[in-house]
Amino acid sequence: MSTREQALWTRARLGRGGPPLDLLTARFDKHVYAPHAHDEYTIGVCVGGSEIIDYRGGHIRTGPGSIVVLAPGEMHTGGPGTATDGYAYRALYAEVPLLQDGSIGLPHFRDPLIDDPELAAALRLAHTELSACPDPLETESRLPWLLTALSCRHSTARVADCVIPGADAVARLVRDRLADELLAPPSLADLARDLGMSRYQLLRAFRTAMGIPPYAWLAQYRVNRARCLLESGLKPAEVAGAVGFADQAHLTRWFRRVLGVTPAAYRNSVQDASR
Repeated sequence: MSTREQALWTRARLGRGGPPLDLLTARFDKHVYAPHAHDEYTIGVCVGGSEIIDYRGGHIRTGPGSIVVLAPGEMHTGGPGTATDGYAYRALYAEVPLLQDGSIGLPHFRDPLIDDPELAAALRLAHTELSACPDPLETESRLPWLLTALSCRHSTARVADCVIPGADAVARLVRDRLADELLAPPSLADLARDLGMSRYQLLRAFRTAMGIPPYAWLAQYRVNRARCLLESGLKPAEVAGAVGFADQAHLTRWFRRVLGVTPAAYRNSVQDASR
């Protein structure tokens, strides 16, 4: 496969020990797919060029920023929309329950081609970041939330009741469990089951009370723990695993988001100040 014909699969997990979810990053000039179908929903975001997809007896032409949703079991093909530009896209393969977390009814997408720039940008960003670091809690916090939004905005499914009584108490319980088990945090599905609610309800309650999703709260908590260890003289590579990040790059990404500097720069600065 040439440098212009690339496909990269990444397997993420929906929570620790949870079911897999596959992510595809693809860039093709000439590749044409044979007719095929998937057991899951195929949800793609075009990021460059144009693709022609044969689906349900018709043709879908994608463009940058468009979302395509193909139903489980439905045959389709795909190939370049022009002879010169090729096509590039990000796709994920989601089981039906993921699109039903916060909705009522089986989602049916009458129009497989969706124009929703805000949701397309959010799906693309989540796909890119999770492909680079498929953290189970982050995957479980971000993708079901976005897929429920997709289902409720653009399918026949109806929005479920979003009012969560006692959101503050739910958020405190979840926060405490995540802090206590930061090296191997429990899945949100398990936490929701313990609390007698759905995963979407748990996510809704946590976001309402804390203003951020669970993975983002835990990442900031880990950064604060990392600061103390860096101040004690440990190196960033040692600190990353000690506070539950996947590796030093994962620590650095969040450290810069929260504090604006790399862990190494922070460690050097506090040690210089102490001397």
